[in-house]
Amino acid sequence: MMRAAIADDEVLARQKLRWLLGSESDVAIVGESANGPETIQLVHEARPDLLFLDIRMPGMDGFDIIEALSGDDGPLPGIIFTTAFDSYAIRAFDINAVDYLLKPFTAQRLQAAIKKARESRQSFSNSMVAQSGHPDHASARFVNRIAFKSRGRILFLSVGDIYCIGAEENYVRLCTGSETHLLRETMSHLEVKLDPGKFMRVHRSYIVNLFFLKEIRTEKNGDMVVLLTNGQKIPMSRGCRARLNELLKQ
Repeated sequence: MMRAAIADDEVLARQKLRWLLGSESDVAIVGESANGPETIQLVHEARPDLLFLDIRMPGMDGFDIIEALSGDDGPLPGIIFTTAFDSYAIRAFDINAVDYLLKPFTAQRLQAAIKKARESRQSFSNSMVAQSGHPDHASARFVNRIAFKSRGRILFLSVGDIYCIGAEENYVRLCTGSETHLLRETMSHLEVKLDPGKFMRVHRSYIVNLFFLKEIRTEKNGDMVVLLTNGQKIPMSRGCRARLNELLKQ
């Protein structure tokens, strides 16, 4: 059962969301709030698994609330933003929100968001269990999707679909199995958002998804390279070889 809280300054918006959530048998609403302080108190007291959060509310906006809650011990609830404004979408996914619902949203769109929340919760449970069998909440900060603008659209790319990431001056190129995307971002800033158990920086200009790693080889000229399952060849610095070997032994 997922415990959910609703934060929205509009009474009708809260009522509609409560009504729509009534059809979700595994979602229990544990409280509602209408502003920032109320929301922070609600999260502290009810400890919801999921927070439906409006962005524009009196006093504090949704991002202010998340910043305030981030200082607490333990993980944040999964965040599903509910807003009438699309301009915050990239910032929302930059903090690893589960989803971003634009008002007015349909029951089908809400169901899709709930499905993502279930999958995210299951993934969290699986990946946060260390060898000792106890949760390791530190990994909760890693992103599972990257949002960016492209030709007037906002695209959402699952990090699991990324084969490798390459640096190109002030940009990074995200390479999937069938396409590439150019994102204005630095390698260092992006690297800290990615789970080091799944991604590794094998060269100052390249990060690879270890799931698509096929082979490490030394070329005739002595250079080391990483070969991906799609045939792509990535240069590898010698200092990364030992770290990669240790990671693959885990």
